[in-house]
Amino acid sequence: MGAAHAPHLYETDWIEVWHDEVSRPDGSDGIYGVVHPKFKAAGVVAVDEADRVVLVGQHRYTLDRYSWEIPEGGVPLEADVLTGAKRELAEETGFRASTWRNLLHHSLTNSISDEEGVIYLATGLVPGTPEPDATEDFTVRLVPFDEALAMIDRGEIHDAVSQLGLLAAARTKRV
Repeated sequence: MGAAHAPHLYETDWIEVWHDEVSRPDGSDGIYGVVHPKFKAAGVVAVDEADRVVLVGQHRYTLDRYSWEIPEGGVPLEADVLTGAKRELAEETGFRASTWRNLLHHSLTNSISDEEGVIYLATGLVPGTPEPDATEDFTVRLVPFDEALAMIDRGEIHDAVSQLGLLAAARTKRV
């Protein structure tokens, strides 16, 4: 399926929406709407020495409900994702970590978006003071790792990046 990106239809500081004219697999003409984030996604499964996971809670406008998540955020496309992940962890939670491990790369909604991201495992945590952006209002919790997995099962952690990260971290614990 070939495509030439048309000028964007809509743009904010975070995303562009493209309306692309495409050739479908059967050769017919079609359109494809693409949500193009201006950032890469960075997520952090931060685990302390007591096997507790750092979670942040916040109201998500798009869902109009509260959401428990791993620390995560956007990193400019030209920037190093690990550096951005370290910044997100410190800004959102105050924690810094001495050890970082790449857990996985992802593309969450590749049927409508070209967003890609990376999730890291952070250990050797040292607490500090959160410094959220003006648009952010977080509650920070430390929960036992197994409880975080149970929160996924109960639907209390419904954010896909958080689920991916926690399940990948659980897999690495069994290896």
